[in-house]
Amino acid sequence: MKNNKLKEMSSPELEKELSELKSELFKLRFSLATNGLDNPLKVKEVRRDIARVKTILRERELKETK
Repeated sequence: MKNNKLKEMSSPELEKELSELKSELFKLRFSLATNGLDNPLKVKEVRRDIARVKTILRERELKETK
């Protein structure tokens, strides 16, 4: 997911996206542990997307406090 797309989203939308990404990461980890995964790099991509969303939320939080 691109940063530009994420920055255009509102904070509630980002929270929703974050929860969806976390559930996707759980499913990926579960399938990786049980039967293997076709693309194990997908776990890495989802983790990075989670970090991007958290970073943008934190930036907005810091802007509000100033």
